[in-house]
Amino acid sequence: MAFPALFSIVNPLGAALIFAQVTDGRSRAECLALARTVAFYSAMLMIASIWMGGTILSFFGITINALRIAGGLVVAVRAWALLQAPETEEARKQAQASQGGLSAARSNGMELAFFPLTMPFTVGPGTIAVAIALSSEGSAGVSTVMFYGILSAAALAVACIIWVAYAYAEQLMGLLGTTGTRIVSRLVALILLSIGVQILISGVQGVVLSMAHNIVQLMH
Repeated sequence: MAFPALFSIVNPLGAALIFAQVTDGRSRAECLALARTVAFYSAMLMIASIWMGGTILSFFGITINALRIAGGLVVAVRAWALLQAPETEEARKQAQASQGGLSAARSNGMELAFFPLTMPFTVGPGTIAVAIALSSEGSAGVSTVMFYGILSAAALAVACIIWVAYAYAEQLMGLLGTTGTRIVSRLVALILLSIGVQILISGVQGVVLSMAHNIVQLMH
């Protein structure tokens, strides 16, 4: 579930079209460098969230089930909004990029690679929440290192797609167009909504089982 979850929340295809708009006027070499740097930063953010998510939860005293419920709600709400009006989400992301000073600082584009192009334009709070929620699912049947390694591989795969999609954003824009992009965005949103509901169900099941276990212990 890791790859489709991360891919859906990032939505690199839809974001690539906005990337092409906000980098309009830059040289091909600069756009390629920006795409590579944004993909690298995105991978680091997702992997850090996967590996350090449990430590952060323990520090703040947040249970895994609470995170699953909250993360599932956040993902489901965002997916529902995107499913209803993907153009609104596109406008929001474009506004985030513009507020970061992208349009006013054409000369120093690499300084903008992390903010706002990576965070929050590509990897936002929703992506980080999904990464932490995935890492909290548990390593059933495999070792912990292998489990986190598989999640990291999924994050790297998404980062590679971000790199390719951003590098060929102009060609992708011409291929899909506005209507095609919104169709893809709605399909991705439907998958994302299902994933959010699944994460939410896992959290509710965890709470119910924990309460049942506590009741049984009290009865004995």
